[in-house]
Amino acid sequence: MPDQHEPYLYFVDVLICDVGPRDGLQNEDRILDPAVRADLCGRLAAAGVKRIEAASFVNPKLVPQMAGAEEVMTALHRRAGTTYAGLVLNEKGYERARAARVDEVHYAMAATDTFGRRNQNATSDEGIETALSLVRRARADRVPITVTISVAFGCPFEGPVPVKKVLGIVERLMAFPADEICLADTIGVGAPSQVKELVAGARQLGATVGAHFHNTRNTGYANAVEALEQGVVSLDASVGGAGGCPFAPKATGNIATEDLVYLLRGLGLETGIDLDALIACSRWLGERLGKELPGMVARAGDFPANP
Repeated sequence: MPDQHEPYLYFVDVLICDVGPRDGLQNEDRILDPAVRADLCGRLAAAGVKRIEAASFVNPKLVPQMAGAEEVMTALHRRAGTTYAGLVLNEKGYERARAARVDEVHYAMAATDTFGRRNQNATSDEGIETALSLVRRARADRVPITVTISVAFGCPFEGPVPVKKVLGIVERLMAFPADEICLADTIGVGAPSQVKELVAGARQLGATVGAHFHNTRNTGYANAVEALEQGVVSLDASVGGAGGCPFAPKATGNIATEDLVYLLRGLGLETGIDLDALIACSRWLGERLGKELPGMVARAGDFPANP
């Protein structure tokens, strides 16, 4: 741990990726129109969020909340310095994302066969092969690509996922490395000790590592701090703490972006994000979804409160 008089100042700058327009909305009962989802991206960018997962290029019959991904990208008022990413699960999704002019591709594969088959009709081995193929294509197309390993901390169908298994996947992915490998706690079961092993192990294999935490069992923020200590370069979060996965029973929302920004500020890390604007965005989204979102800072307000 760092010296108590210099808390966390040794951390490199960490990039926050707001996945609210994608992960935050993909499991909601109320479906938002593409124009509203583009507006959400605009509000996040205006608050200073530099990376936004704007759309998901998946089968709209399976995830109707993500229908109209191309319309979302067309409706964006792109802000200079902001990266607008698109999630893909296969080669067809990659082609759609490229045609829609995403700035960055996020490909997700599963650490377990059962989740992979349910989420994208692919085993873990098949997911790895697709990842390597997409990284090669992205290199040729000169577009950044992140490979996310979902259920890396635990699977709703197969239970605990051994660290050794996940690191074995990372090692195979490093045969043709992506710009970033994101370790995802899709169902919010991880603990800091597990985060330490996975992030440190992936970095030792040469990976540039990001992390994606859900707060299902209230460990998401502790996990985020541990991930920072282990050297991740990015953290996913969702405005308001919205989120969930239609293929993962009982999975609740991501860590809330505004709560993460508040936490990082307390650790001496400035994110460049306007917390008041982010809180306003969280409340706006809650109104559109017709409910109060689980993020805590938007409920309580900043402290000390700005005049």
